[in-house]
Amino acid sequence: MATGIVEEFLALKAETDADLLTMQCGDFYEFFAEDAETVGEELDLKVSQKSSHGSSYPMAGVPIDDLTPYVRALVDRGYRVAVADQYETDDGHAREITRIVTPGTFLETTDAEAQYLATIVRGDGPSTDGRTGGRGDGKAADAGDGRGDRDDPDGPFGLAFVDVTTGRFRVTTAADAAELRAELYRHDPAEIVPGPAVREDDALLEGIREAVETTLSLHTSEAFAPGRARRTVRDQFGEGALEGVGLESDLPIRAAGAALAYVADTGAGVLASITRLRTDGDADRVALDATTQRNLELTETIRGTSDGSLFETVDHTVTSAGGRLLREWITRPHRDAAELRRRHDAVEALAGAALARDELRDVLEGAYDLERLAARATSGSAGPRQLLSVRDTLAVLPRLAEAVDGTPLADSPFATVLETLDREAASELRSELADALADDPPSSAGQGVIARGYDAEVDELIERHEAANEWLDGLADREKRRHDLSHVTVDRNKTDGYYIQVGKSAADGVPDAYREIKTLKNSKRFVTEELREREREILRIEEAREEREAELFGELRERVAARSGLLQSVGRTLAEIDVLCSLAEHAAANDWTRPTIAEPGTLDIEAGRHPVVERTTDFVPNDLRLDEDRGFLIVTGPNMSGKSTYMRQAALITLLAQIGSFVPARSARIGLVDGIYTRVGALDELAQGRSTFMVEMQELSNILHSATEESLVILDEVGRGTATYDGISIAWAATEYLHNRVRARTLFATHYHELTTLADHLPRVENVHVAVDDGGTDADADAGDVTFLWTVREGPTDRSYGVHVADIAGVPDPVVDRAGEVLDRLREEKAIEARGGEGGASGGSGGGTTQAVFDLSAGSFADEPDAGSGAPDTDASSDADRPVASDGRGDHDRTADRGSDHALDPDIEAVIAELTDVDVTETPPLELATRVQEWQQRVDDEK
Repeated sequence: MATGIVEEFLALKAETDADLLTMQCGDFYEFFAEDAETVGEELDLKVSQKSSHGSSYPMAGVPIDDLTPYVRALVDRGYRVAVADQYETDDGHAREITRIVTPGTFLETTDAEAQYLATIVRGDGPSTDGRTGGRGDGKAADAGDGRGDRDDPDGPFGLAFVDVTTGRFRVTTAADAAELRAELYRHDPAEIVPGPAVREDDALLEGIREAVETTLSLHTSEAFAPGRARRTVRDQFGEGALEGVGLESDLPIRAAGAALAYVADTGAGVLASITRLRTDGDADRVALDATTQRNLELTETIRGTSDGSLFETVDHTVTSAGGRLLREWITRPHRDAAELRRRHDAVEALAGAALARDELRDVLEGAYDLERLAARATSGSAGPRQLLSVRDTLAVLPRLAEAVDGTPLADSPFATVLETLDREAASELRSELADALADDPPSSAGQGVIARGYDAEVDELIERHEAANEWLDGLADREKRRHDLSHVTVDRNKTDGYYIQVGKSAADGVPDAYREIKTLKNSKRFVTEELREREREILRIEEAREEREAELFGELRERVAARSGLLQSVGRTLAEIDVLCSLAEHAAANDWTRPTIAEPGTLDIEAGRHPVVERTTDFVPNDLRLDEDRGFLIVTGPNMSGKSTYMRQAALITLLAQIGSFVPARSARIGLVDGIYTRVGALDELAQGRSTFMVEMQELSNILHSATEESLVILDEVGRGTATYDGISIAWAATEYLHNRVRARTLFATHYHELTTLADHLPRVENVHVAVDDGGTDADADAGDVTFLWTVREGPTDRSYGVHVADIAGVPDPVVDRAGEVLDRLREEKAIEARGGEGGASGGSGGGTTQAVFDLSAGSFADEPDAGSGAPDTDASSDADRPVASDGRGDHDRTADRGSDHALDPDIEAVIAELTDVDVTETPPLELATRVQEWQQRVDDEK
């Protein structure tokens, strides 16, 4: 039994697994011992000392009304904070932990974005819903295409996401770790609670930390048990809830039950606001893995900022709920054609009704976040001002209807969105709140909350209180007149209560009934028996009024909480109206057009533009056509000419169409896709043991395993992180694989011009290039005058103009000039001087120059017999510049045939023999990449 405040604190701290504990002590919340030192350092609070039973403990505290911002700051730093509240007992005060505030269960957030808590469960094998690897929409990879045997040691996962601030609750599954990371990246949870198998996998947890910045918290293993989790879910959502949403797999049910149990155990008190169970399957959504979301910069740029992202570009929402919904639409595009046409219809109507749209947006600016207010009401944490916000938000509904009536929107598809509002129920609740709440209530429940005319008892107490205050207001003047006193005032404070204050010059003339209670510098304070009696009467009235108004407010809040479903529904509709207005606003201001939903496999864009880049530059539009007969475009052209922009704009236009938005183009016919996959650039992850090339190959592997013939694939260079012929081989094989087996619509930008010949052999492959003006001559194009035209034209190009880009980038002139010379000689298959040290003399210790022929097929220099002469043989040539063989075998076998002048080590000959036996067209790309790395290592070992 704790015998002191500090001992009571330490005893409570031992009962919780929270990182920190704060305990109410009267009008303050206090931290003691190590917790005090932690918050003192984190929040710059003053730390003092508290003595208890002969020991001294650090102590830091905050006023009771200021706890929330301090807890918010701690939670933002990833701490879980237990809160112990004080209550009255027969023996005085006692305290107990009433809630544990965690990053995922903090209700009083000021961030407009969603605040998700996630739970993750891993299966021991194939999930019970029949899903194995690849996409999670039931489209198992064809066992005959080489993709069905993908090694997925991580197994399937079940996930649950709950936003306690809005009551949103959704579950889903992920077939593998890549899909898991994509879901986590999309939802960006503030807190993750891993299941028993997940928490023991250090590599998986590290991958999760790479995907999102989050807090990992532990919860009891029992909460994840299948039977217990299923009961928890049914208790929350009803007996038929699981069947109603078609949820059969144990994995998402286990995740859902654990999430509900965790929220309940933290004492957030929001379970009543979690009324709808949503399953996020892939059947009606576009797959966007984490890599694609980053590459397309959907919600943040590569630099990690929102400025310059697609979301920031099209976000003209005026409510926090609208912003959250727009972000959700962008990260989870739709595949339901009917739903998309409904959104397109509404955006089209709004885009053509500027005045009505402006009026709607003006009205919405007065709306508060009803979903979060509903959660606050159900948790019991909503104060009078939060309920006043509910009242004011419900009051905008009739104003929205008025903004539409008599305008073209009244008979448009947009009107159906307004029809989803239960305006009658909303009006009843608004009227009740308007009748009950004072116009300017205090922040907490009590005196001054309830409006006059709502409750007879409160009205009587208000009248008595006003009468008593009226008597007090006139007391000073009456005392002046009765006793001929000057400088008399009547006031009140917590220490002295009500008192009569008289200036010192007149204090000696006060009547005997005045009893002095305090002497100040220029005055004295007195009380009388009558004043004390009046004070006791006022205190009794205030106490009775405080209790009655708090009681009435509590009942009112419970009635609001009982209608949380109504508030959530209205809040979602207001958010949708806000998003539709935002998309229409952007479309009207930027000359975007309504896309036509076409048959699958079609992507026909006329004068398309990049939705973000067009804001900051004089953008040159370009056409794009993909269809059943033209499904794979090889895109060539110079560095910096716009190849990446061209491909990304194709992906973004497709995505925008599938969120219900207009698109930046003169016209667009878009067949719905089931996934968008990108491989654009790469950064090494050396801390995780992954080089740039390994990251590139893993991204390519994910695409080849996951994409289907209904997907859109964007490849911006493949194979550039390894040796030239290794890279060409992988790029060649990946092209054939995507064309022949996956059959996804693909745009592939490359500087491997050898790949352009594939258009002559593969029926669905076509070449396009980004044009330049090089003055009509090739002689000096790479080092001289080149103008980028930013225009995409049919056919291939055989130049990348890299030396010109180096010049633009400011590479020193000697380097640029020398690069131009080397490039010219390589093209002419002539010998190249490998220039050495100072002096230019050959044979000296300074180096001089060495004449060599660069063998493209071998990827190395071959010294000429007369290398020391210093004069290159202009007629010297190499057979190294021959095109890649159509069988994909490269030139290694031809290298072996060059004769005894190039005798090879037996181990290298063995590598060549193995390579000769490989059929590139039939070898899966990932296997080919692995074997190439192995061969490279063996060759390097022999050097």
